[in-house]
Amino acid sequence: MTTALPERDGPGAVVTLDRREGPFGEVVLRQRGRHFEIIANGCFLMDTADGRSERLLIQAALDELDRTGSRTERPAVLIGGLGVGFSLAYAAAEPRWGRIAIVERETAIIDWHRNGPLGTFSDGALDDERVAVLHTDLLEYLAAADGERYDALCLDIDNGPDWTVTDSNNGLYGADGLAVLWHRLQPGGVLAVWSAQPSAAFEEALRAAGFSDVVTHEIPVSRGVPDVVHLARRAD
Repeated sequence: MTTALPERDGPGAVVTLDRREGPFGEVVLRQRGRHFEIIANGCFLMDTADGRSERLLIQAALDELDRTGSRTERPAVLIGGLGVGFSLAYAAAEPRWGRIAIVERETAIIDWHRNGPLGTFSDGALDDERVAVLHTDLLEYLAAADGERYDALCLDIDNGPDWTVTDSNNGLYGADGLAVLWHRLQPGGVLAVWSAQPSAAFEEALRAAGFSDVVTHEIPVSRGVPDVVHLARRAD
């Protein structure tokens, strides 16, 4: 962790806590008042101001498994993207989850949770015996031929299907990417995808890829369009 460097003065001062160059570009951790922000290649990704939608990503998937009568007593979930830790902490607080895999490609973000201020928000979940931290690119992990299947895939990658900061992430939301996600789910498994805005086109893409029970949960925000969680199920 580098020494904090103030970028501007005043009550709303932004302080840069760490700045790193990685294989996918620059990632920055900033503090604004009592909140923290992650910036990727100059584009705002997320902050710690409001974790409702990140928690809903996990809860909606579990509720859907309950609704459809999951055959697994303690389902396995894969969370795509560690981010500021809200989703992982929420999953780890739920004893019904059996295995919890968290995929994060950025070394810096993992470090900010293990040794930095974001550990407050993941709330020790990285040390939960059910949690496996997979330091790899999500698309590469999912594409592995011998990959494990999960009862739920909860993905918070980039800003969602219609607005990606990293071009390679576009592949996750197209026909080929959705086919990979379908095969990584157990029959009856649930896919939950976070997005910074609703996407009717993504709903249609889910149906075209063979998913059923496609719904979108909206989470109102103080300004602009709502955050959403797109939910779908792999039919038996």
